[in-house]
Amino acid sequence: MNPIGAIKQDFQTEEQAAAKPLIELTRDEKRVLKAYKEATPLDWEDWFWQIRKRIRTKDEIRKLVHLTPDEEKGIDGCGDKLTMSIPPYFASLIDPNDPKCPIRLQSIPQVHELKTAPEEMRDPCGEDSHSPVHGLVHRYPDRVLFLVNEMCAMYCRYCTRSRMVGDGRRTLSTETYNAAFDYIRSHKKVRDVLISGGDPLTMGDRMLEMIIKTLKEIPHVEFIRIGSRIPVTLPQRVTPELVAMLKKYSPLWMSIHFNHPKEITERVKSACGMLADAGIPLGSQTVLLKGVNDSPEIMKKLMHELLKIRVRPYYIYQCDPILGSKHFRTKVSTGLEIMEKLRGHTTGYAVPTYVIDGPGGGGKIPLSPDYIKSYENGKCTLRNYAGKEFVYYDPE
Repeated sequence: MNPIGAIKQDFQTEEQAAAKPLIELTRDEKRVLKAYKEATPLDWEDWFWQIRKRIRTKDEIRKLVHLTPDEEKGIDGCGDKLTMSIPPYFASLIDPNDPKCPIRLQSIPQVHELKTAPEEMRDPCGEDSHSPVHGLVHRYPDRVLFLVNEMCAMYCRYCTRSRMVGDGRRTLSTETYNAAFDYIRSHKKVRDVLISGGDPLTMGDRMLEMIIKTLKEIPHVEFIRIGSRIPVTLPQRVTPELVAMLKKYSPLWMSIHFNHPKEITERVKSACGMLADAGIPLGSQTVLLKGVNDSPEIMKKLMHELLKIRVRPYYIYQCDPILGSKHFRTKVSTGLEIMEKLRGHTTGYAVPTYVIDGPGGGGKIPLSPDYIKSYENGKCTLRNYAGKEFVYYDPE
């Protein structure tokens, strides 16, 4: 049982694909499509074509982007850390002339990735040390993380699982899935399963349904979530067939990884709209990244744009100290400043929780600006978002 095989099994026939209405391509999508000989707008709508044509080499990306020397060196050396992988759709969002383009920074390796700081780790979240069976992470008492595959459409350059994504050495099989299911069945305190990877939406519908259906049949599993970046990097994957399958297993939640307002295109709006219309609650997870979204203005705009497409801001993560991540990581004070400029300055629905995943396996630790000025003898002196002070007295 392998993800690529499952994708092939679920792939549409030519007749089915031909019946799918086309979406008008943007100017940049047309520009990227021209780089693929004999490719058509119908191919562009085909998510499997997008995965097969992912940009993996320097020669391929050179056709679309004017590379800097730092990018050239990064691509040449990234194979030892995390190879490059960019779907043509996501590549169309890259500004070919601006090295500081926020999509470009997330997608194309840089020479900085090849440098390691002393505090950086291969497995910063300590997932491997909390893995009782292959593919399963059990850190919190009532929930588990189920890593069902190792493939993503796009390899984010700050990926906390770069140790495993795309390396092909942790191949999952029927036996490893069954061991994970048996573990969950035998641990009755587990009521919440987060399906992640890799990215589970790179799998075919039938294999993904098998996983969800099996989990739903475990009596004490009450809550299933899917963690994915696919609706952002490859929105063509969100098909009516996928959404209809997911809808059968309601309640089902989805956490989607957004980092910048530029990612919220008409295609992404449509994909999220289909999921929301199917009754699937959507939440966002954002990684705080230097040069990408480390300003209150950009972060506020992202949160507002997410609410407009019915995605509830959930987490802002401090970038994990993965190997070669120093150029992406901000100071903690930067994250606190962003939270200060969100709380009270916009609707509470647009204010996520800012967290650090405790390095080494400590789990999510929430951080917020200090609104308590003093607290003693039952008297709590508080400040609000505007700096004014108020006193709250504990009941006697």
